[in-house]
Amino acid sequence: MAEGQIRQSLSGFYDVMTDDGRLVRTRARGNFRSRKITPLVGDRVVIDAPNDQEGYILEVKPRRNSLVRPPVANVDQAIVATAVREPVFSTNLLDRQLLALEIAGIEPVIYLTKTDLLKGSEQAEFAKLAEDYRKIGYEVIYTPEPFSKTALGELNGLMADKVSVIMGQTGAGKSTLLNHIAPDLQLATGEISAALNRGKHTTRRVQLLAVAGGLIADTPGFSSYDVFSIDARSLGKYFREFRRASVNCRFRGCVHVNEPGCAVKAMVNSGEIRQSRYDNYLLLYQALKNQKPNYRKSKK
Repeated sequence: MAEGQIRQSLSGFYDVMTDDGRLVRTRARGNFRSRKITPLVGDRVVIDAPNDQEGYILEVKPRRNSLVRPPVANVDQAIVATAVREPVFSTNLLDRQLLALEIAGIEPVIYLTKTDLLKGSEQAEFAKLAEDYRKIGYEVIYTPEPFSKTALGELNGLMADKVSVIMGQTGAGKSTLLNHIAPDLQLATGEISAALNRGKHTTRRVQLLAVAGGLIADTPGFSSYDVFSIDARSLGKYFREFRRASVNCRFRGCVHVNEPGCAVKAMVNSGEIRQSRYDNYLLLYQALKNQKPNYRKSKK
């Protein structure tokens, strides 16, 4: 018996890197299906392996988190590839992506792509945006040349000892960024989104690659964030700067909309909180309030 981490899944086989450094090909135990247990890449597992080719997974340890696309568990951080142009930059999309990650308990790293398409005045605008998100508490990688040595060096430094995934909107440069981080991959840019859109696609390999002293999923992740199954009243705690400010709100449980003595609104008015963050919060708050009855029905 040994413990380890699933590094690759392919056609019902799971390659496990044991804690003592062996790579063992395993299958899931027969009763996993009836118990509705599906091992995921990134899972910590207990295996029984007489040799490196004929092991069995006996137990999947509890997960800290998991994603559907790519199907990976125990993710530490998500590198959010965010295009400043083509497609058009949207703070709303970025804030929705950050919200999805905050809910999942995954640390975001914002990586601004296509920055070479910006004119001089726009460069200053995005430098300010990067600084604003850093003040909130996010890592932001921004250089005028999108895949500069500085930018990639910064990203490599953040990947050490972590399990990372890359995600972002279609066309934001996810696969290009992955190619720069792990050049041996040679992902065909653009083909990846076609692969993701095949619905219940045929068996796909999912793998964690050893890069920059950490591990990264070799498949860029999901790009739509439509439904959040949280209560509208709890939304503020997933906006980091709102959470910090809310201790000074007059009312406990303040949702930062119409209440008097709201510290969040005061900080928006003084410019300490970005107006776009607050506007996007209000849009999300309204959307969550509107979907609430459906959410409750589905919980029964």
